[in-house]
Amino acid sequence: MSSESSKKRKPKVIRSDGAPAEGKRNRSDTEQEGKYYSEEAEVDLRDPGRDYELYKYTCQELQRLMAEIQDLKSRGGKDAAVEIEDRRILSCVHFMTLKKLNRLAHIRLKKGRDQTHEAKQKVDAYHLQLQNLLYEVMHLQKEITKCLEFKSKHEEIDLVSVEEFYEEAPPDISKAEITMGDPHQQTLARLDWELEQRKRLAEKYRESLSNKEKILKEIEVKKEYLSSLQPRLNSIMQASLPVQEYLFMPFDQAHKQYETARHLPPPLYVLFVQATAYGQACDKTLSVAIEGSVEEAKALFKPHEESQDDESDSDAEEEQTTKRRRPTLGVQLDDKRKEMLKRHPLSVMLDLKCKDDSVLHLTFYYLMNLNIMTVKARVTTATELITPISAGDLLSPDSVLSCLYPGDHGKKTPNPANQYQFDKVGILTLRDYVLDLGHPYLWVQKLGGLHFPKEQPQQTVIADHSLSSSHMETTMKLLKTRVQSRLALHKQFASLEHGIVPVTSDCHYLFPAKVVSRLVKWVTIAHEDYVDLHFTKEIVEAGLAGDTNLYYMALVERGTAKLQAAVVLNPGYSSIPPIFQLCLNWKGEKTNSNDDNIRAMEGEVNVCYKELCGPRPGHQLLTNQLQRLCVLLDVYLETEIHDDSVEGPKEFPQEKMCLRLFRGPSRMKPFKYNHPQGFFSHR
Repeated sequence: MSSESSKKRKPKVIRSDGAPAEGKRNRSDTEQEGKYYSEEAEVDLRDPGRDYELYKYTCQELQRLMAEIQDLKSRGGKDAAVEIEDRRILSCVHFMTLKKLNRLAHIRLKKGRDQTHEAKQKVDAYHLQLQNLLYEVMHLQKEITKCLEFKSKHEEIDLVSVEEFYEEAPPDISKAEITMGDPHQQTLARLDWELEQRKRLAEKYRESLSNKEKILKEIEVKKEYLSSLQPRLNSIMQASLPVQEYLFMPFDQAHKQYETARHLPPPLYVLFVQATAYGQACDKTLSVAIEGSVEEAKALFKPHEESQDDESDSDAEEEQTTKRRRPTLGVQLDDKRKEMLKRHPLSVMLDLKCKDDSVLHLTFYYLMNLNIMTVKARVTTATELITPISAGDLLSPDSVLSCLYPGDHGKKTPNPANQYQFDKVGILTLRDYVLDLGHPYLWVQKLGGLHFPKEQPQQTVIADHSLSSSHMETTMKLLKTRVQSRLALHKQFASLEHGIVPVTSDCHYLFPAKVVSRLVKWVTIAHEDYVDLHFTKEIVEAGLAGDTNLYYMALVERGTAKLQAAVVLNPGYSSIPPIFQLCLNWKGEKTNSNDDNIRAMEGEVNVCYKELCGPRPGHQLLTNQLQRLCVLLDVYLETEIHDDSVEGPKEFPQEKMCLRLFRGPSRMKPFKYNHPQGFFSHR
């Protein structure tokens, strides 16, 4: 039966030759095209709901027919093939119906998309037109705003009043019959009168200049006459100098200094007197001098009436030359700030000489309106120094005297009353002006006899000689120590940048004869970079990493092991030791948080620093700490247990003599060096 059904299903192919076949194909093509277009037109006539119901009905009929065909095939029988063929024909009819419904659905979808696209294009066109209109509206609004805010140049000119204009202006300019009722013509007439007045003033100005030139010529003639007397007076003064030198009595120089000192303000006068006395009694190399313009200092103490008359005359002249010109608010504030931060014309200069012929030049200033003293520092050496890159901030004027006393960074004013003065003129802090004015350190105020109590502020602070004398000797010693320590660091950094750790002969006994680890890098880092390091968090959280400190990074290597050391250098070095934080990169990253031996190495450098100070004043502390760090890295690597499974010699053979390699459950290594015997032991 299956063979008969397969025979019945075979399509019959009619082969024909010649033109009639093409005619048949052409007719079938035209019929298909007509059918396609008829279906496209039929979409508009058919109801989509009914087509959907027809689709569901057709699917149900197909399911029913398929079930019946399956049932007939399963039962078998003589008449089953005929019934199956009938149901197959009905199924094909339903399939043709589904295909037609599918074509209709695709045609509806295409038409819907086309309609949507057309509507979207219309919306886009309307939106573009709307945007163009909005842009035109915005442009017109801007133009209207510009027109409303337009200001003519004549509005900046301060014209005379209308009443004064009609009183003083001639009739040919004022034209009262025309300008009284027309504001525009009135403004033009006033501008014409202003131009006429300025022309007259310019003519007067030229006449005044010619008179001034005549007077200047007369003054030059009189100056030449007076200058002819100066050489004679100088010859008389020079003739007396050999007598003064022979008798060791430099009266002339001392007299000039004391005559100039009479014009110093009280704090600078106290400093001058006490520094001169200290130099004569304790330090013959201390040089004290007064710099500045004596004439300007004398002008500050003129009688008030004379100065007031001079100011009134100068104001009258300024009013004539710059008539009706008013300064802006910003210019007024700048003038007030300059006046408030004004320094006294005279200053006191101290030259402090050290043992190595280096000189610390200190220039002390007095801010008259703030009633505080400031200082500028500069260091000169007998021989020219080669400045290493990492020593850039050691001798800079901004930081060489920072924290001479603990916490005295000189960035804010010591006078509490100054903050109220700053608020009036818009100054936030004195930190922005210290480079020009100098640093107002607390020890500078004390050398000038100034004391500003915070608990009970005084209205007027008087310079006290006893306060200055009590701090003079201590401060001078600290200044010398600071310069010597900075110069020692300057020389050491030059060697460290080349990978050489300079160890003096007095300190050789602190280290073993052979040190394999070596310093390969020494660079300066910023405070922000130090804070960002992951192994320096303990120092930062403890508050030991202030912005006044100096920060450096050292790299010590031996073989594949690299030891990073972040160094905090306090401005008070060497009385305050540097602080080292370590990170070892070898078989992983090891810090004090995950390796007790790294913590012990930090303790050897940071806690036991007194063993490394060397001879006084201890300027070799930093280099001795770095050399000790190289020794500690050797001990750490040489005492590591060798893995027997790895063939070949040890990477770091033991060369240091140790009494005991490990101690305790934490397996601590022997880091203490016993210099007389030359072996390492535990602490």
